[in-house]
Amino acid sequence: MNIRIRRFEEKDLLPLYELLSDEEVMRYIEPPYTLEQTRSFLKKAGLSYPPLIYAAEDAYGNFAGYVIYHDYEEDSKEIGWILKREFWGKGCAEALTKQLIEWAQSEGKTIVLECSPDQQITGHIADKFGFTYAGRRDGLDIYRLERENGR
Repeated sequence: MNIRIRRFEEKDLLPLYELLSDEEVMRYIEPPYTLEQTRSFLKKAGLSYPPLIYAAEDAYGNFAGYVIYHDYEEDSKEIGWILKREFWGKGCAEALTKQLIEWAQSEGKTIVLECSPDQQITGHIADKFGFTYAGRRDGLDIYRLERENGR
């Protein structure tokens, strides 16, 4: 799947709201967002510097969702993704994970994935990329990819 990561822009508000207001998308994350919650989230996480999240889009420029990429601890980056349902099961999460791992490794960072214990896809992708289960924090499963274990 050809999918790219880019900085968020103001024009992404409504596509982001469509994503974050979808109950199925948000099932393992938190309650669906209102438009005002989405606006605040975009401003604080996507339009900030440095951003905590980045937009993901397909080869045609269609908004596919977003990726998480920010400092987790001093020596690590947290990565993740939230995708629109029409992009599920098409290899997007794997393609994005590969790109995010490359970014973090180019910075010499350990990589962390967090997810709900009930959300099995993230655990599967973590296993595929060689992450190790590191326990649970704040009710979330934590997976780590150490620098020397990276791809």
